[in-house]
Amino acid sequence: MVDRLEFFLKKNQDMVFPHRHNFYHMVLFLSGGGYHEVDFQRYEVQPGQMYFMAPGQVHSWMFQGDVTGFTINFDSDYLKSLLLQSDYLESNLSLFSSLSEQVIVLQGEFLEEVIALFTKLSELSAQDAAKDLKRSLLLYALIKLDQARQPEHTSKAIDYHLVLIKNFISLVDQHYQRLHLPKDYAEMLFVTPNHLNSVCKEFLGQQAGEVIRNRILLEAKRLLILPDWTISEVSYTLNFNDNSYFTKFFKKIAGVTPEEFRKSQWK
Repeated sequence: MVDRLEFFLKKNQDMVFPHRHNFYHMVLFLSGGGYHEVDFQRYEVQPGQMYFMAPGQVHSWMFQGDVTGFTINFDSDYLKSLLLQSDYLESNLSLFSSLSEQVIVLQGEFLEEVIALFTKLSELSAQDAAKDLKRSLLLYALIKLDQARQPEHTSKAIDYHLVLIKNFISLVDQHYQRLHLPKDYAEMLFVTPNHLNSVCKEFLGQQAGEVIRNRILLEAKRLLILPDWTISEVSYTLNFNDNSYFTKFFKKIAGVTPEEFRKSQWK
């Protein structure tokens, strides 16, 4: 689905409360104000701002003024017919990683190029005969956007460390429910836990264990906003032995209990 943001908002005026999708979701803002939240992180709307959401992430918004732009939704299988690597989006692009910054600001010629791509996608959206062209244009846009946000570097050592961090984050996104310890990820990455910690500290400002715990906490928050999920179900899904241990874990990092957090989101 490709739509002008102003048209999409008119059709979905009730989508202001925290909610989650089972598809990939992108929004490019060209005008307007207010704010939106992605995984409980608030961002003020500004022209050229773009956000990327993977299936399962939580967001909400409260817009002001004449908000314009583009919104694009696609499911996890949409691009697979073009890809040799079925998990390409998760393994090779950082745009949709829960542990990376998923809000960027586009400027100048690059913004104009993205607007032109999205305009073309919007024009093709109603044409069934253009399915492969739409897929190809969307994949091209995603790769361009991912390349634009990558830091420029020349050192081979930095290259290696950035690849290690990218692979670590990808593995955490895949296995956080089952694997809670840095040594588990270090083994899969063929490095020592000390080396993984050192690289994480240098490039992320966190120990590897903090990265893992923050990812578990994020998923706990996502599940806690669902009114039909009990705290016991959240605890079990995240592989905690009992509710009391989960509650201690959550409060130590978030500063509130799971129940207090839940109430704060729906008041």
